[in-house]
Amino acid sequence: MDLQDEYALLKTFRELFQNVRYFHRKSTLGDQVAMQLYEDLVVLNKSAKLTQRVHKHERVVNLKNTMIGKQARRGDGTFGEIVPASVAITEKGFFVGRGPVATIEIGAETKILAKAMIKQIDRVIGDLERQVAQFKKSGGNPICVAFVGLNFAQQYTSYEGEREFQTDGKKQSILLKKRRRQSEDYCRKRDRHSMNFCF
Repeated sequence: MDLQDEYALLKTFRELFQNVRYFHRKSTLGDQVAMQLYEDLVVLNKSAKLTQRVHKHERVVNLKNTMIGKQARRGDGTFGEIVPASVAITEKGFFVGRGPVATIEIGAETKILAKAMIKQIDRVIGDLERQVAQFKKSGGNPICVAFVGLNFAQQYTSYEGEREFQTDGKKQSILLKKRRRQSEDYCRKRDRHSMNFCF
């Protein structure tokens, strides 16, 4: 079985791009991907305690990706103990309930580098580092997870509202194409090396 069909997270990530327009400024896209992490953890059932707590709605995904009583930078998916006396919201097709959390046990962040990756990489790394700091600011020792996508497509169309920006390689010289491949490789290595100590 294809891993993208087996795991909801990978399937959801693929669906951001496959046969649809990808709007990179749409802030909720990262939420859609990160939320599936917890669904996959329940399905895999590697931790009986986690699965049991999810089914009892003792652990939920936060709807606003913040912790009650704490001001913090917004992540893409926070998972933790539900606030006492709160009622978890259940949705059809999902195992993990939604609701406010009193603690952050797992924090997730999604980043996608689609164009101008060399220009973006330092900002992305900085965003991820700051997000980890916010997850840990609440106390405890939360598990921090990052999903970083790099665009390796030779032809790509980006969208901002009704505007389209084509990158098809037709106007690129051999040198520019080579630099693009080098930037992809650089970003992959740089991101992996820089974030190993945070996630």
